[in-house]
Amino acid sequence: MTDALEARTMAKVSRRLLPYAVIGYFIAYLDRVNLSFAALEMNKELGFTATVYGAGAGMFFLSYFALETPSNLILVKTGARRWLARIMITWGLISGAMAFVNGETSFYIVRFLLGAAEAGFFPGIMYFLTLFFPAKYRGHMVGIFMAASPVSAVVGAPASTLILGAPPFLGLHGWQLVFILEAVPALILGVITLFYLQDSPAEAHWLDDAERAWLVGRQAVERRQRETVERLSVTQVLFNPRVLTLGVAGFSIAYSIYGIVYFLPQIVKQFGLTNMQVGLVSAIPFAVGAVGMIWYGRRSDRVLERRSHTSIALTICALGLMVTALTPNPYVRLAALSVASFGAFAVLPVFWSMPTAFLSGAAAAAGVAYINSLANIAGFVAPFVMGWIKDATGSFNGGLLVIACICCAGAIATLCVHHDRALETNPESAGI
Repeated sequence: MTDALEARTMAKVSRRLLPYAVIGYFIAYLDRVNLSFAALEMNKELGFTATVYGAGAGMFFLSYFALETPSNLILVKTGARRWLARIMITWGLISGAMAFVNGETSFYIVRFLLGAAEAGFFPGIMYFLTLFFPAKYRGHMVGIFMAASPVSAVVGAPASTLILGAPPFLGLHGWQLVFILEAVPALILGVITLFYLQDSPAEAHWLDDAERAWLVGRQAVERRQRETVERLSVTQVLFNPRVLTLGVAGFSIAYSIYGIVYFLPQIVKQFGLTNMQVGLVSAIPFAVGAVGMIWYGRRSDRVLERRSHTSIALTICALGLMVTALTPNPYVRLAALSVASFGAFAVLPVFWSMPTAFLSGAAAAAGVAYINSLANIAGFVAPFVMGWIKDATGSFNGGLLVIACICCAGAIATLCVHHDRALETNPESAGI
């Protein structure tokens, strides 16, 4: 009877929340990285060097880093519904404003403001989902949720390059239309959020009384179990060795993703392709990453293991990038980039299941945001270093090798994280 109730409850939770989360992250990621496709024309029109472009791409993450943890603590106080809606609406407005940058200064300012607006969305959604998904469902849940990031690139790559090739409209060029048209979905979803979400399982009117009671009780038991093992205050989280080590590992993951994402279209462009062909070919590595993310998250759930899965995926990414940098053959480079993309994206659901295995409540909200903040320092460093190396050497290969080395460091750091495997097991098997 309990098994049937659990299955019915989690099916309803999944149907209600996962599509919303996936669409939200899809839009967020699209608005974050459509810059990489707009840059195919924007850089030339505005006279940006690779270093300027990389610095502007990374400027997003300076404000994102500074405001992410405070944003998630505000979310805990105000509730996810209102705060996530605020985030989406403000980032939609500022993302559209990217169409009107006209030089280095305005480029840096708008990217900085966009990071401030979006800060807290990813850890906010992650924290919100952990309120509704017990531990044994999280690897799979996070895998589906985070698959939105490579899928947004799969869809966004050809869509952005198609818009990029459109004739001027009302005096706006293709790269400007990319920013304006792709900002609209964030505004729409922000308004929908105010009416669609509830802040906790106890408020979930779409569950019946028995389902709601089961989910509230199950989450309370798991929370007590985590706090029995280790109960941390928000302040203690900021200096906890496990949290800091996960921040280092997260830095390497973010470095690999943003080093690839922001420059992949320009790397593919060197194959001698048109902009539209670049969009289609760039979708291939991201499609491989999306499949890998879902499959790898399920595999990690099945064997109930996170650390080694994280380390192996980072190693795969490093190997793919090394091959990409060391071969001139475009077909081999594309295959190697696809392997690297598999590792870079497949690691995400596994890695992000680790913090909530030993943190709960406000500590979990702060911990996830803090780890993501440390990780996203790489969002500034990786594009800037890639751009600087490209300008200094005339090639992206040196930057790709730097990413590979950082992935190897992250793989080692992950293996150094002390992790309570018992916290990820099925609570019933632990006598709960």
